[in-house]
Amino acid sequence: MIVGIGTDICDIRRIEKIIERHGQRFLDKTFTSAEQIYCDTKARPAMSYAKRFAAKEAVAKALSGSDTGSLSWTSVEVKNDPSGRPLAVLSADAELRADLVCPENHSLNIHLSLSDDYPYATAFAIADAIPDAKQS
Repeated sequence: MIVGIGTDICDIRRIEKIIERHGQRFLDKTFTSAEQIYCDTKARPAMSYAKRFAAKEAVAKALSGSDTGSLSWTSVEVKNDPSGRPLAVLSADAELRADLVCPENHSLNIHLSLSDDYPYATAFAIADAIPDAKQS
């Protein structure tokens, strides 16, 4: 059962300017060290950072409710599985919010899609509640 959806679009040029202006301070506030290592290995790091920025926003929207507050940037980490498929890994306040939106006896799964076409990056997230397997 879908419990939330979220989408976001990010101007890659904006992320480039923020990185130029604020450098490591911005990166450390917004991205985990694993995300920074991944993005910094790319030919155009700002494109990867922008997709992850949009993904964090989309996941926050998918997990939001009428009484939820904001999430810290690093509580949603974007990784890739071996095939390259993006994954949202939740920690800290994002895990707490997921618990609030997920019905009892269900597990939450986040489906994430990322794309870019310079100068834009976009992300789409679906929060899906899956019934837990019955225990014998």
